[in-house]
Amino acid sequence: MDFLGRRAERATLDSLLFQARTGLSGAAVVRGEAGIGKTELLGYARHQAESRGFKVASAVGVESETQFAYAALHQLCAPLLNRVAGLPEPQQTALGVALGQQGGAAPSRFLVGLATLNLLAEVAEEGPLLCLVDDVQWLDEASAQVLTFVARRIAAEGMVLVFALRDPTDLDLRPFDGLPAICLSGLDETDARVLLARSVHAPLDEGMCERVLSEARGNPLALLELGGSASASAAWVGGFGPPGVLGTTHRIEETFRRRSEGLPVPTQLLLLTAAVDLTGDAALLWRAAGHLGIASESAAPAEAAGLLEIDGHVQFRHPLVRSAVLRAAAPVDRRRVHGALAAATDSDVDPDRRAWHRAQAVLGPDEDAAAELVRSAGRARARGGLAASAAFMEQAAKLTLTMPSGLPGRWRLHTPSRRRVRPRTPWSC
Repeated sequence: MDFLGRRAERATLDSLLFQARTGLSGAAVVRGEAGIGKTELLGYARHQAESRGFKVASAVGVESETQFAYAALHQLCAPLLNRVAGLPEPQQTALGVALGQQGGAAPSRFLVGLATLNLLAEVAEEGPLLCLVDDVQWLDEASAQVLTFVARRIAAEGMVLVFALRDPTDLDLRPFDGLPAICLSGLDETDARVLLARSVHAPLDEGMCERVLSEARGNPLALLELGGSASASAAWVGGFGPPGVLGTTHRIEETFRRRSEGLPVPTQLLLLTAAVDLTGDAALLWRAAGHLGIASESAAPAEAAGLLEIDGHVQFRHPLVRSAVLRAAAPVDRRRVHGALAAATDSDVDPDRRAWHRAQAVLGPDEDAAAELVRSAGRARARGGLAASAAFMEQAAKLTLTMPSGLPGRWRLHTPSRRRVRPRTPWSC
């Protein structure tokens, strides 16, 4: 694979992988702004590890899954659960309950952390192990706490944990404080010019080139996207386009938004369905597309535009494609898509996700949808996912005119002012 720049950062990852082959363990958090190359660096680590005989496990945080307790931990550990029998019984039970494999009392986070640590160590006994976790700013709280618990306790298991974190962010990411950091800045000018030259189909004049380099500030994704925009837009000719007012992240997102808006309407709706779905399950996407009357050939324009790929899995080129599609969607289209996904989701296999989609699809009070959310809150609370339970209950509050049964005791009625108010969810936390 041809990786441009990042020599010091790649050397750090190479060192961690070398140590793991000698039986030592290590962890690192790759930090940087959107598009700066964090996922590419994780891809480099994967390539190097696989070429050296490592087993690789991975997970990706998704913004709308932050309310599902242990969702990211399930992604990482599900392929490894054939080794769970080697864990002590209390840890087996804790991990089984946390991942929804069995019923039981809400497990201790400490026990779930120990179970995860020992499960990964069991796998690493067969050979070195690399665990990659991308977009950790979107991890659910329970998974973030457990995975950083593990990262602080690995020593001589022969494993490496590498996290990728978008920075800056307004989210509370204190669990990752103190872990060794690899901070990515922009590419230097030489590498930036090489990448820009690769990104355009026709040569840019010097004024356009300097303008793109100035706007992108070494951000690789910005160079690729703005370079393509510059070569196709008369506004950039000679470098005399209007001055930019958006930050790099918003600028990149805007290029994705414009590209998606130029696609056929059925393709735009399919893109929105993929953006809302979050599981990446191609079969689920096509079931939902069937409910919306979208034909399979509608995917081709989006794939040709380089926005997403669909094979056995649905994958966006970059998380900012997803956010651009979601931000541009009309509320009525969002509700249609959530309704289709609810209809396409098996209530026996994934009742919580179905309940969430159904709740997002309705307009106004819906007691049945609220009741489903309350049941999901109960299941989340039983697994120890208090934040997830609160999220389900908050959504249930928006859909009901009465206080749902199963409401935690800390919730109380209140009157927000002395004026008469209409009877809509008159309770809060």
